[in-house]
Amino acid sequence: MEIGLTTFVETTPDVNNGKVISHAERIREVVEEIVLADEIGLDVFGVGEHHRKDYACSAPAVLLAAAASRTKRIRLTSAVSVLSSDDPVRVFQEFSTVDAISNGRAEIMAGRGSFIESFPLFGFNLQDYDELFEEKLDLLLKIRDEEIINWTGKYRPSIPNRGVYPRPVQNQLPVWIASGGTPQSVARAGALGLPLALAIIGGSPLQFAPLVRLYYDAARKAGHDTSKLTVASHSHGFVADSTEIAVEKFFPPTQYAMNVLGRERGWGPYTRETFDYARSLQGALYVGDVKTVAEKIIFLRKNVGITRFMLHCPVGSMPHEDVMRAIELLGKEVAPIVRQEIARWEAAGEPQE
Repeated sequence: MEIGLTTFVETTPDVNNGKVISHAERIREVVEEIVLADEIGLDVFGVGEHHRKDYACSAPAVLLAAAASRTKRIRLTSAVSVLSSDDPVRVFQEFSTVDAISNGRAEIMAGRGSFIESFPLFGFNLQDYDELFEEKLDLLLKIRDEEIINWTGKYRPSIPNRGVYPRPVQNQLPVWIASGGTPQSVARAGALGLPLALAIIGGSPLQFAPLVRLYYDAARKAGHDTSKLTVASHSHGFVADSTEIAVEKFFPPTQYAMNVLGRERGWGPYTRETFDYARSLQGALYVGDVKTVAEKIIFLRKNVGITRFMLHCPVGSMPHEDVMRAIELLGKEVAPIVRQEIARWEAAGEPQE
């Protein structure tokens, strides 16, 4: 069971005083957060790509490269790269460079993009949303597998017998499929034999168990070794020294950020009742003290089959020292509890999802 974190490098207003941290300062803070996560033994850190004022990172590979030079073992991934509006050649080259700096710790998490600002910014038509992703994923995988590329597509100029460099340190640069939970994207990931990352940020995580089964079924039908496949959860949360402190610190900025997105997307208001339900054992929010968060991650592993858990922290802007403390607790106290319990299951031969 791998445990780590993701961030969108948020720069929303401080709910207490209205101040907004600069993009530059927040980017530097995230580098420090990655360094801490590495030092305390977490497995992975993911940085999301956005092209809007309230998220500071439009170039995850650059930020991850900065962290790569200061870390030793933690895996570094986008979360996600909006492949539909990017060039697969450049995405591969950027992350292959991160792989070189980190000596083989880079990953690409490819997604269609639930945020769509990059499409008009780079001149793509949202009517081509699905086709863009399918074509560019095909090219990215071809580049991953072959040094010399002959390729023809619809949305990108052809590549006639050209090499793509640098090549990664790893024999094969990991490419994940990130999904909000549509059966089509889950089945595609399985059929391609690619690791799958699910955004489990609402409702009950138990609703994702059939999708995990669909993923493994599709992989088996395509002839892939399912024992080598990984399913990750990207889930909102925050760990503090007590559940009361966690709720007090995490709810206000989360409510602010979720209501901003809610107004854009036509969701209902994010209320305290919504928040408290999501904190329950079968909810999608991992907020509380060490014991509470560990129990929920164990529940997710046992009932859904997740093999990599990524805590998305924070959702709205929070003090850097609070985020650092959450990372410290996740790595030093939550992760050992989870790993020990899973090791106990395996030793005892207890069934898991």
